[in-house]
Amino acid sequence: MEALNYKILLREEPEGGFTVFVPSLEGCISYGKDLKEAKRNAKEAIELYLESLKADNLPIPTDDNLLELNLQVSNA
Repeated sequence: MEALNYKILLREEPEGGFTVFVPSLEGCISYGKDLKEAKRNAKEAIELYLESLKADNLPIPTDDNLLELNLQVSNA
């Protein structure tokens, strides 16, 4: 089985914990009360997402065409 790598984005929540987004897997979102749990839950969410795609014979997205940029905007 081929190992896949996915970028994740973590957002610290005001009430505590972290929400995790997987940009290459639309709708794949997870949460953890700390960074360790957030990463563990993200891995599980990705694995389940990929299982679902395989079960439906759908293509497996990768990060190959993912571009990462930071934009600075004014808050005026």
